[in-house]
Amino acid sequence: MADMSTPPEKSPRSAESTPADEILDIVDENDEVVGQYPRGEAYARGLRHRCVFIQAKDAQGRIFVHRRTPTKLVFPSLYDMFVGGVVGAGESYDGAALREAEEELGVTGLPRPEPLFKFLYDNGAGQSWWSAVYEVRCDLPVHPQVEEVAWHAFLPEDEVERRLGEGQWEWVPDGLAAYERLKAFRSPDTP
Repeated sequence: MADMSTPPEKSPRSAESTPADEILDIVDENDEVVGQYPRGEAYARGLRHRCVFIQAKDAQGRIFVHRRTPTKLVFPSLYDMFVGGVVGAGESYDGAALREAEEELGVTGLPRPEPLFKFLYDNGAGQSWWSAVYEVRCDLPVHPQVEEVAWHAFLPEDEVERRLGEGQWEWVPDGLAAYERLKAFRSPDTP
């Protein structure tokens, strides 16, 4: 088992730190905190942590879709139908959802995202995180964070489905897992 002792204390976010320096809570299979590590080390060691996925829709019900920048630590240059990211050490899922949505969309004053469900993402190859899925309506003009978003558009859900099926865009695997669960969650046929 990996050593879960806490490394020397660092600020979760500081002006001179990089995303890899951000301190994350490391959690077990029950989403209980068992330690803390910088994000870069958590990724390198395959330590389970927490993430939020927020599906943002505009007033017409179109989904915010974007391509991640090539500098992202995980899944660079892939497409995603969620905004979101890691939950910082000591941060709540709800707090992280609002923070991440506002940061990535480049807005302030967004309504609090509505929590829908949580699931454990695990690709079997060392990438595992508890994933809280939210939705939010964004009627504000967006100005996506250039460090996070290389391209963006609000797309109708049928176009998102078409693009998923045609295979021309490579999508983030955890976002695909969240999207499939979200469709099942919303399906009236799901028990």
